[in-house]
Amino acid sequence: MNTSSRRGINYSASPLLASKTPVWRSKFILAALALAFAGLGGRAAYVQVFGNEFFQRQGEVRFARTLDLPANRGRVLDRNGLILASSVVAQSIWAIPEDVDKADPKLKTLAKLLELPLQDLKKKLGNEDKTFVWIKRQVDEPVAKEIAALNIKGIYQRREYKRQYPESEAAAHVVGFTNVEDKGQEGVELAFNQQLSGKAGSRRVIKDRLGRVIEDVRDVIPPVDGPDLQLSIDSKIQYFAYEKLKGAVLAHKAKAGSAIVLDVQSGEVLALANYPSYNPNKRLNLTGEQLRNRVLTDSFEPGSTMKPFVVSLALEKGLVKPTSQIQTAPGRLTIAGSTISDSHAHGLLTVEEVIQKSSNIGTVKMAMQMTPKDMWETYAQAGFGQKPQVPFPGAVSGRLRPYKTWRPIEQATMSYGYGLSVSLFQLAQAYTIFARDGELIPISMLKTETPATGVRVFSEATAKSMRKMLHLVTGPGGTAPQAQTMGYSVGGKTGTAHKQEGKGYADKKYRGFFVGLAPVEAPRIVVAVMIDEPSDGVYFGGLVAAPVFSETVQQTLRILGVQPDMNVKPQIVTEAVEESF
Repeated sequence: MNTSSRRGINYSASPLLASKTPVWRSKFILAALALAFAGLGGRAAYVQVFGNEFFQRQGEVRFARTLDLPANRGRVLDRNGLILASSVVAQSIWAIPEDVDKADPKLKTLAKLLELPLQDLKKKLGNEDKTFVWIKRQVDEPVAKEIAALNIKGIYQRREYKRQYPESEAAAHVVGFTNVEDKGQEGVELAFNQQLSGKAGSRRVIKDRLGRVIEDVRDVIPPVDGPDLQLSIDSKIQYFAYEKLKGAVLAHKAKAGSAIVLDVQSGEVLALANYPSYNPNKRLNLTGEQLRNRVLTDSFEPGSTMKPFVVSLALEKGLVKPTSQIQTAPGRLTIAGSTISDSHAHGLLTVEEVIQKSSNIGTVKMAMQMTPKDMWETYAQAGFGQKPQVPFPGAVSGRLRPYKTWRPIEQATMSYGYGLSVSLFQLAQAYTIFARDGELIPISMLKTETPATGVRVFSEATAKSMRKMLHLVTGPGGTAPQAQTMGYSVGGKTGTAHKQEGKGYADKKYRGFFVGLAPVEAPRIVVAVMIDEPSDGVYFGGLVAAPVFSETVQQTLRILGVQPDMNVKPQIVTEAVEESF
């Protein structure tokens, strides 16, 4: 086509341009545009004014986070300031599963550092929650640094605190432990959890999708660290008592053992040990046998360790004197059709010898001169049948039935420790009556600077007379010469009791006890030891528990700086010693 012809075209003459557009169409388009803008304006007003709270909340759910700032848990210290429990920084590893490349070869190294099978690690990363999952809590700092160096996308760390227990299994039942949330689960950690925890702080922040903090949206609330807690425990005495107890349990092939050391001036617990024990730093595969704080949670029939209370009551009421004679021949006594016996016939014994020889017959003859109410009140005043006043989990009250239900044979058996039950803690506390000249003192697990104020149970004269009798128990002719201690005078009482089994007693299962005090003239400590179910053929308390008492007393008094009150080396009798049950 040539140029002239192109110039000749008249576009204005197009029929399309010549046709008239309906007026309603333009109005419709204008109205639609206006309506759209009105909708957008309404939506904007709803989002920014009327529904503002909802949308802000939704935005915060996606991007705003409140970060807890954990408080440093207070330390647990012994009486000398040595650390029994403290917190150290431990990083916890977490992930955003959807951001982690499951084929990343570095995951194999990560699994190895965390001591996890690779399959388990990938299973965690396949969690339903795609935005957060814990991989492992409380990882040691060196391992955390190696993990950070891997620089795996989607793997992050959070600073937490991990509890450490320097005394390990020796003080496990005293201190206890915390869980991964730093909450007390056993022992002092549980009993004083609120005090030790402090108060956590917080930080409100905006995070991006990678979990990185972009900005703070309010002032940081700093954490308040928990205060330190100082116990009455002496870690040196605690360790020594535990080791000697452990040695005795293993040597006698026993099921378990317990020991407790009390300061009778202040009422403080210097040591509280149990075996078997556990390592609170490594708590895999723990059993109930390991966790039980037997000193406080186990109750048992105390056997002959109850005799001093009955004899003291007889002295107090003027029924006998220390030199009064009691006929125990022929070694048997029948009450209401039931026969009570001694291990062998002793014949005529003084009251002092009844304690020294641990005669059931002699004790029963004194007990039957009293009323059941008299005996019950004395036992109750000594703390039996009542929960110990210590802030410790699991402490039992034992069993002391109302005296109105006692039959004559039950009154008789209760005089030598059958028909009631006590804990080793209760037994040790009760013996402070003899150590403190007739006063029962309160017991504390926390360090105290003031002497304990006691409640009088027996007169000072009665308590001193009983201390002399308890001293005879550990001498020649007594049931516990192995309780003697180099350089220090000691006194105490043996006990051997059949273990209950079903509705009766097991023939060859026993508990052996020894509870005593030292030095005799001016007592400073009370020590109680229990060996549960020794099975090597030796089971009397004077043979299985008294040696632990002896070694613990000697070490404890030396640590406390108590001067020896004996210059002569004691001659300890090593042959088998018999005692009545």
